[in-house]
Amino acid sequence: MSTEHTDASLNPEHFTGHVRLSKPKTAAAGLPAVIYSARHILREMDAVRGMKALLKLNQKNGFDCPGCAWPDPDDERSAIAEYCENGAKAVAEEATSKKLGPAFFAENSIASLGQLTDYEIGKKGRVAQPMYLASGATHYTPISWENAFIKIAAHLNALSSPDEAIFYTSGRTSNEAAFLYQLFVREFGTNNLPDCSNMCHESSGVALSDSLGIGKGSVTLEDLYEAEVIIILGQNPGTNHPRMLSALQKAKKNGVKIISVNPLPETGLLNFMNPQTVGGMLHVPTHLTDLFLQVKINGDMALLQAIALLLLQEEEKRPGAVFDNQFIRNNTSGYEAYIQHLRQLQLEQLSTAAGVSLEQIREAADMLLHKKKIVACWAMGLTQHKNAVDTIREVVNLLLLKGSVGKPGAGTCPVRGHSNVQGDRTMGIFERPSVKLLDTIRNIYGFEPPRKHGYDVVHAIAAMRDKKASVFIAMGGNFLSATPDTEVTATALRNCALTVHVSTKLNRSHLVHGREALILPTLGRSDKDVQRGERQFVTCENSMGVVQMSKGNLQPISDHLLSEPAIVCKMAMATLGSRSKVGWQHYMQHYDYIREDIEKVIPGFTNYNNRVRHPGGFYLPNGARDGNFFTNTGKANFNVATVTEHKLAPDEYMMMTIRSHDQFNTTIYGLDDRYRGIYQERRVILMNAKDISEAGLKPNDVVDLINQSGGQERIVKRFLVVEYSIPEKCTATYFPETNPLVPLDSVADKSNTPTSKLVVIRIRKSSEL
Repeated sequence: MSTEHTDASLNPEHFTGHVRLSKPKTAAAGLPAVIYSARHILREMDAVRGMKALLKLNQKNGFDCPGCAWPDPDDERSAIAEYCENGAKAVAEEATSKKLGPAFFAENSIASLGQLTDYEIGKKGRVAQPMYLASGATHYTPISWENAFIKIAAHLNALSSPDEAIFYTSGRTSNEAAFLYQLFVREFGTNNLPDCSNMCHESSGVALSDSLGIGKGSVTLEDLYEAEVIIILGQNPGTNHPRMLSALQKAKKNGVKIISVNPLPETGLLNFMNPQTVGGMLHVPTHLTDLFLQVKINGDMALLQAIALLLLQEEEKRPGAVFDNQFIRNNTSGYEAYIQHLRQLQLEQLSTAAGVSLEQIREAADMLLHKKKIVACWAMGLTQHKNAVDTIREVVNLLLLKGSVGKPGAGTCPVRGHSNVQGDRTMGIFERPSVKLLDTIRNIYGFEPPRKHGYDVVHAIAAMRDKKASVFIAMGGNFLSATPDTEVTATALRNCALTVHVSTKLNRSHLVHGREALILPTLGRSDKDVQRGERQFVTCENSMGVVQMSKGNLQPISDHLLSEPAIVCKMAMATLGSRSKVGWQHYMQHYDYIREDIEKVIPGFTNYNNRVRHPGGFYLPNGARDGNFFTNTGKANFNVATVTEHKLAPDEYMMMTIRSHDQFNTTIYGLDDRYRGIYQERRVILMNAKDISEAGLKPNDVVDLINQSGGQERIVKRFLVVEYSIPEKCTATYFPETNPLVPLDSVADKSNTPTSKLVVIRIRKSSEL
């Protein structure tokens, strides 16, 4: 069976055949970042609106960035620019003055909009009022909010089982909206609550819960400043979390050594020009990485085990000089089994599997040899592999050997993507809720929530594909472009009787729809939210467990927008009616009432309304941070895992999907990957020079990419070959252009996360030139 990804509404090529290349940049940020930030703001709104937004972005009395989840400083923040280039781009996208009303949708059919790229769709503007697509219709038409909720309720109440509905959540949803959403869904009768965590850091949550007893990181920003060594694995902070570079710069000034592990040399990890310093504006960089280890794709576990083996060898020469034996004895379980496993390994084999020389591995081990304050940071370069959970547990193994958890300057730092993805999970957005949460909901509200586990993202797509679910509701996000196996996901959505998207802007998921479809436009983070004449705020949780308020300050671009909490409440009232035991109307009067109930249901939120009004918010409890490990053994657990061997045919390659510097998740800000030196074309494949030659190719050749898995051939056509510094047999392409090559059933063990960082492909010259 062969699937060619040709449906224009799914992935229009817009292939120019011309890419402009330059040498990758040697330093990130600086004056160019300021210039690009200003350009993006001024393209979307006037200077007054733009400055009004930026001056409140990430301020203690302002609103939380709609981009990444990197934490704000606990102490002083820049009064004029507590944000990065991509934060400014995110605000430009959300706070744009461009808006789409009924006339736009009357003039543009679904088919015509489907011909546009994701970049072109995103640049159209904010959706200004609720829109409805009738069965068989070619255009969206206006619908009143009341009729939209009536339609949703009719579809939901007509289902033979609540489990035939799926309720997706993106990471930008506030704590208040997320809490209400899961409450509505569970009173409706299902745990079908897939969310974007399923596709990014689910592997981190599973690994950390098993090993340390909490599925979150254990460090604060102060720990990065106090560390002796920071290890950064599978992460490109210069593009995906640029404000992290400021923290790394501060750490470097304190004497911290940084080890970077990645298949690509990323500019932001090498040198940083802080635009808020004189030196940065004068193009004087801070050198960040002390040791760069260019691993093969998925070579991280082998590298970590090699480092651990070298440390073990030194520990056996001088017992107690390398490992923290007191910590291991008092606080861990499984140490002897892990050490026995290490003793059976061969350094040469691990070096080959990692793709890193023994000399460099020894250098990394030497940097850790006499250090106890070690922080390990990682992102999706570790989480989106079949062995992701074991690889992350290998990171923890290394920290446990050194006693580097639960002390200042040490611990785990999974760097989350979207700005409140961690908070959504804290609020109960989870298809596998704890018994404790469900019991508390029952005791507080008086209804029995469902106990059967629901669908995660992968299982939700399969359920819709197999017609086991027929209503899909998304609280934010761009589901089609974010998920794997695009053809399958499209079929799944089109099988639905109704698809509903709560959105700020138009995206491709609105164009690949069920028999009926609704777009419900919501307020953004930057918008003023006024309920009953009083200005409201919402709250978010960042990557390090800080909960703080977010209060928009811009006039909404339309009078027809509702806040996410209001949308959930009205949807719940329309669907559940008099049978509901929850005071939905009460919640809409003031968001303090929502937070009062969060305090009753979710641990760690005592005195919520008062504490969150404190400038900068408050930290949630974190057992691992305090040295308490709430695992099945009551201790931190070592893990034994075997390195995966990837056997490739001569014409096969490993492909990982990456983001360009001009995008955040599925939002495409522009067509330039400035730091990598790739301009004006996204349909490219980065390849090693030797691989290009041995395949009979040359740079700028046009090729098709093919994945064959599960008896199905998946193809994406017309990509330009770009020679790049990447290990042999490894390639990189942009997300979401190559999502169609990621098989739905290729997932991480235990976490069920799509393996978007390792897809086996073949490359052939394109016949369509």
